[in-house]
Amino acid sequence: MHGILAARGTTRRAVVMGVVVLMTLSTMALFATASASSAGHRPTITKASFGSLADGTPVDIYTLTNSRGMEVKILTYGGILQSIRVPDRHGRLANVTLGFDNLADYVAKSPYFGCITGRYANRIAKGQFRLNGQTYQLPINNPPNSLHGGDVGFDKHVWAATPVKDRHSVGLVLRFTSPDGDQGYPGTLANRVTYTLTDRNEIRMDYRARLVGNSNLKTIVNLTNHAYWNLAGEGSSDIYGHKLKLKASHYTPVDPTLIPTGAIDPVAGTPMDFTRSTAIGARIRNGFEQLVIGRGYDHNWVLDRHGSGLELAARVVEPRSGRVLEVITDQPGIQFYSGNFLDGTLVGTSGRMYRQGDGFALETQHYPDSPNHPNFPSTVLSPGQRYATTTIYKFSTD
Repeated sequence: MHGILAARGTTRRAVVMGVVVLMTLSTMALFATASASSAGHRPTITKASFGSLADGTPVDIYTLTNSRGMEVKILTYGGILQSIRVPDRHGRLANVTLGFDNLADYVAKSPYFGCITGRYANRIAKGQFRLNGQTYQLPINNPPNSLHGGDVGFDKHVWAATPVKDRHSVGLVLRFTSPDGDQGYPGTLANRVTYTLTDRNEIRMDYRARLVGNSNLKTIVNLTNHAYWNLAGEGSSDIYGHKLKLKASHYTPVDPTLIPTGAIDPVAGTPMDFTRSTAIGARIRNGFEQLVIGRGYDHNWVLDRHGSGLELAARVVEPRSGRVLEVITDQPGIQFYSGNFLDGTLVGTSGRMYRQGDGFALETQHYPDSPNHPNFPSTVLSPGQRYATTTIYKFSTD
């Protein structure tokens, strides 16, 4: 009897062991299938309507998603980055750029949220510059100066869009041609901006422009994107706790109208020094004259460059979420703006209002008012030349 019971026990153990092995193998197979499925997920792009302008022109929204789940939404109106969802240190996604959930607010209220700015980003003193042997007058839309291309800059046009994709990225090519005399600028300028979302959680922005037609007129060009960032999540808080590092030992001080004086001053010993990672709000209420003029930070930093290629310009860390933004560019300057003029009158995509300091911008660019300062890098584009510049916004966690 004892032998029979022992045999039965052995049989039971064998059955149980067999079941355990089968369950283990099944679980491993499920994990393998899931991993294979995850690894095989390719970037996607979809298109939907975002409404239409008053004249009936349709506006589309494209949603780009990479293989890691990062999502970027782009409008054909102004090439606007409407939403950018990236993970925090725990993998939780949040939208980290300011914007609206409807077209009407972008048309009537937007302080350049996420848009392509041109033909000349930033300010030009009194809206005037000399070129081609004459003086050109631009609209005065930021009295007494011209700002971001004038009354109807590149941000207020619908761009033609073409989706592109490959195994490791997905993108959108946007095209718009600005005619000769548009907002007072000389020459017909054909523009192409390509947004690419990579599997490395990068948004790559390639800007291309050239003069077309039979004219021999030169023009000026300075294109950038005007995204406002909040790495804690859009509408969640102010950005004063974000830690910023700029690879810049000099900046261009401004006069009371925010036009560069022409000087290139060292940041050392001033609240403009972000050569070491520093909280944005640590010195923003300092009585330093430049901060008083800008009501905070709204200045161009002269990047410490070592060549003509892509280099790290800025790094921002949001301590609570662990999100990190790195800005990599081939441009000579970067405009850091701390959202000083947000006043609580705008309601964003989260349904929350935007107050002063709820977002910051890092606009890679040439210096403001360069056409009127011979000592600044030139922004003149001649017939036969090609304007070509690239900036990458790379997201990770700390």
